[in-house]
Amino acid sequence: MVPVELSDVLHLKSAVTALPDGTLIGHPAHARLPDLLVPPEETGAHVVPLDRGTVLIAASAPRTAELLDRRGLTVVTVDISEFEKLEGCVTCLSVLVPDALNM
Repeated sequence: MVPVELSDVLHLKSAVTALPDGTLIGHPAHARLPDLLVPPEETGAHVVPLDRGTVLIAASAPRTAELLDRRGLTVVTVDISEFEKLEGCVTCLSVLVPDALNM
C-alpha cells in the first residue's frame, strides 16, 4: 500500500483511476503520484475499465478519449452531463463486479 495525498476530492477514485494495464491516470492537482498519466481534461481522470482493452469515460473528456485510443484502448463514451452538474462521474456511478471483468 502507498499513501496518496489528496485534495479537493471526495474519494480516491475521483482523483485517480487505473487503466486496464495498471497505468494510473489522474489530475495532478488532486493526487500526487510518480508516473501519473495526466489527462487533458479533469473529467478524463475518471475511467472505468470494462475489460482488458476497453474503458468507459465521460463524453466531456474527448481529448482524453483520443489519448486513450492512441494507447490502444477501445474507448466507450457516455454522456453524463446531468450527473456532472452535481459533481458525479463515471467512477462513482459504477459498481464493478470482478468476475464480470474477466481480467
